[in-house]
Amino acid sequence: MKTTLKLSLAAVLSVAACWSTAQPVSSMRGSEVSATDNAPAEQSYLGSKPGAQKVIARTFKEQPPLIPHKVDGFDDINATDNACLDCHIHDNFRGQKIPRAGKSHFVQNADPKAAPELDMMRWQCNSCHVPQVDAKPLVENSFKGNPGK
Repeated sequence: MKTTLKLSLAAVLSVAACWSTAQPVSSMRGSEVSATDNAPAEQSYLGSKPGAQKVIARTFKEQPPLIPHKVDGFDDINATDNACLDCHIHDNFRGQKIPRAGKSHFVQNADPKAAPELDMMRWQCNSCHVPQVDAKPLVENSFKGNPGK
């Protein structure tokens, strides 16, 4: 009896395994898995030069601010140079009021009378802050933001 049950179970599992591998695989992008990817057309960043557009509203609490201007032509951020800080280390730049890097980006050094210094853990701005493009979503999305207070 036990042998018959084991053989029957093995047969059912074999059929199920073969059936599952015979099913076609579908993808979220709507094309065959083996089809060549067609990269979307390159989009231009929103905004023009820095300071010429409004700040982009946040869609959830604690979201890093989005970059509302083009970043083309800015030098890459490296260990010694960060073009973002040329403007955003101050409250204003060339007479324009601009968003300053947040307090969380600074650390107090050993001298309590000295001004806080930029925390080097926050040096790579584009790890969290990203420029925006006016592009259609790649997949359907029903996200509704809730930025809170």
